[in-house]
Amino acid sequence: MTPSNISEIFSSIQGEGPYIGYRQIFIRFFGCNLDCAYCDTFHNKGICRIEAIPGSKKFIELANPLDLLKLENTLEILISSVQHHSISLTGGEPLLQIDFLKEFLSSFKSEKLKIFLETNGTLPENLKNIINQVDIVAMDIKLPSVTRDKPQWDEHYKFLKIANETEVFVKAVINDECLTSDFDKALEIICEIDNNIPLIIQPLTKNGRCLLSPGVGLKFQATALKKLKEVRIIPQAHIMMNQL
Repeated sequence: MTPSNISEIFSSIQGEGPYIGYRQIFIRFFGCNLDCAYCDTFHNKGICRIEAIPGSKKFIELANPLDLLKLENTLEILISSVQHHSISLTGGEPLLQIDFLKEFLSSFKSEKLKIFLETNGTLPENLKNIINQVDIVAMDIKLPSVTRDKPQWDEHYKFLKIANETEVFVKAVINDECLTSDFDKALEIICEIDNNIPLIIQPLTKNGRCLLSPGVGLKFQATALKKLKEVRIIPQAHIMMNQL
C-alpha cells in the first residue's frame, strides 16, 4: 500500500471556476513540479492537518505520510457530517503522487460524490493512468509572463487532449503583465483540441489586491470569445469570503 504526503483535508466551498460555491471535501497534496511567482501555498511536509468538524477551521494533526486507510477513515467522517458535491484532489500538484491516487481511486467508491481534479496540467502521462476515474478536470494553463516560470505549452497540449476524455475546463490566471502572445498561445491549444472547452479567466489576487484591471480583463475575454464558445471572468470567491 503506497502512502502519501498530504498537507490538508478539509470541507469548504469551491472558490474558483464554474463550480464556484459547491461544497467539496478537499484533499490537498504536498509538493509541486512548478514554481509560479504568485503561488501562496506552503505546508509542512511532515504534518497533515485534518479538519475535525466540517467548516470549523479546527484541525487535528497527523504525521505524514498518510496511508490509504487513514485517508478513507477521515473521508467517511466528513462525508457523514454534511452533504458534499465532490472530492477535490488539489495541491500542490496531486498528479505527482500518481501511485497513491491510483490506489485511492480504485479503492474509494461513492455513487454520490464526484472526483474533481485540480491540476497544473503538465503531467499528461500521469493523468492517462487515472482519467477514467476522474469526473471533472480543472486544468490550469500557465502563462509564462504571469508565472515567471518556463513555458509548458507541449505538456499543456498533451494534457488537455487526454483531459478532454471527461468533463474539463481550463483556467488561466492573468494580471496586467500578461503578454498577448501568451494568451493567444493558450487559445491556440484549446481551439486545436475542442473550442467547446470552457475557459475561465481568473484575475490574479495577491495580498487582497486584484492585479487585473477591468479593461484588460475584458479585452482578453473579447479576444477569447472570437474563438471559444464559453469564456468567463471569475475571481477567487473563497478569498473574498475568508474561506479555506
